[in-house]
Amino acid sequence: MSYSHNTMGSGSRTARRTFDFGRTHVVRPKGKHQATIVWLHGLGDNGSRYCFFFLYFSLHFPILISFLFCYSWSQLLESLPLPNIKWICPTAPTRPVALLGGFPYTAWFDVSELSENGPDDWEGLDASAAHIANLLSTEPCDVKVGIGGFSMGAAMALYSATAFALGRYGNGNPYNINLRAIVGLSGWLPGSRCLRNKIEVSHEAARRAASLPIMLGHGTCDDVVPYKHGEISAHSLNVAGFRNLTFKNYEGIGHYTIPKEMNEVCNWLTARLGLEG
Repeated sequence: MSYSHNTMGSGSRTARRTFDFGRTHVVRPKGKHQATIVWLHGLGDNGSRYCFFFLYFSLHFPILISFLFCYSWSQLLESLPLPNIKWICPTAPTRPVALLGGFPYTAWFDVSELSENGPDDWEGLDASAAHIANLLSTEPCDVKVGIGGFSMGAAMALYSATAFALGRYGNGNPYNINLRAIVGLSGWLPGSRCLRNKIEVSHEAARRAASLPIMLGHGTCDDVVPYKHGEISAHSLNVAGFRNLTFKNYEGIGHYTIPKEMNEVCNWLTARLGLEG
């Protein structure tokens, strides 16, 4: 699926930037369909494969030097004791990524550095958030919907949470999905430095932020998205008014998930979404 966004060029010209999203994989619920969650992969992965990797950054350009292991996100999600959840696993567009020397990777948005003060690709963030919202827009009205993700996917889930609270995307277009849960593992919050000011000016935004359950998890030995970014993100969300927030740290764990973390995600989702079984 493609999305085109207008960006201003030189003079009065307007350039169109198109985002081509990849294949979407769906895991159907085994029991009564009570909830649908869009699960978002990390940088360089796709909706059906899940790869953990380390990145080596040279002085001239970064290169991917090794995979630790790969398996299917769909297999992992299907194995969870959550029979009443439908999982939607989309694939991000392939685009040049500044952090990786401009080489093309599947990425929900462009990123040049992991920093609260770094530049954010608002156009890419909005395009991906709109794509995710579109996937949820056709779900039955009695089904609760949420977004989760790992690494860059977690960052995208948290950006969607801010769009929900504000009621609009960064470009001002209305955000119309009633999110009921957000899960972010080993990720960070784009736009954290200005979130509080945006939410404080609106009583409705503050109410939405306070009502949205969010679970964050992060390994203390993460050398891809350092643990401090998880801590900073949780703090920024909390001071901005996201009061229904759970932050879990996992001692000695790197940039990957473990059964303990996924078990806690299952328990948290069951309680927050009121799932049966």
